[in-house]
Amino acid sequence: MCGHRRWKWTRAIIRAESIRGRTAVPEVLTDENIIIEGALSIMAKIILTGDRPTGRLHIGHYVGSLRRRVELQNSGEFDEVNILIADAQALTDNFDNPEKVRDNIFEVAIDYISCGIDPKKSNIIIQSMIPELTELTFYYADLVTVARLQRNPTVKTEVGMRGFGASIPVGFFTYPISQAADITAFKATTVPAGEDQEPMTTTAAPLSSRRLCSREIRRPCVFRALTARKR
Repeated sequence: MCGHRRWKWTRAIIRAESIRGRTAVPEVLTDENIIIEGALSIMAKIILTGDRPTGRLHIGHYVGSLRRRVELQNSGEFDEVNILIADAQALTDNFDNPEKVRDNIFEVAIDYISCGIDPKKSNIIIQSMIPELTELTFYYADLVTVARLQRNPTVKTEVGMRGFGASIPVGFFTYPISQAADITAFKATTVPAGEDQEPMTTTAAPLSSRRLCSREIRRPCVFRALTARKR
């Protein structure tokens, strides 16, 4: 990631190796009539959430998402909590300044811990350290049309905010596909997200239930987007 510089992380913060063995295409489910409710009853309750490391986190992040993540982490309701530092995705609109992304990876991890994220209860993971996520994104891209991505309201808003015009980086444009790969690779059942991100998370549902290549590997999408609570 970013200049091929090797980072030394404590195992308490980054547990990529423990996750690596689970990031291949999810398990085969042969019963095509399986219903979502039944799948949920036998699956572990897993959270996946995260941030792009484009700067230090601030009070808005705490009020909008970090405080809620700490509550979920400490609720005891989940078997696994994964927090993704999405550095690979952050490069899609910062490729001319990779140092910005690289330098903020550790800063974001520190901010997580400072706000109450406990490495003993939550896995903090660097996205680029798991190449299987990129591989799964590549295969999922074969299942989505350009027209569908263009209709995504969050994509349209983000593109307009950044003033890309017709020069939209392909990686940025396909962010919903990358997000679907993250969700399904970690077998997440709960995805805390702001209301503006709901159209992005819903892209994962049809993707995760489609056939991949000729292997007919399936996994019904059983996650739910947990939007921020109105106060």
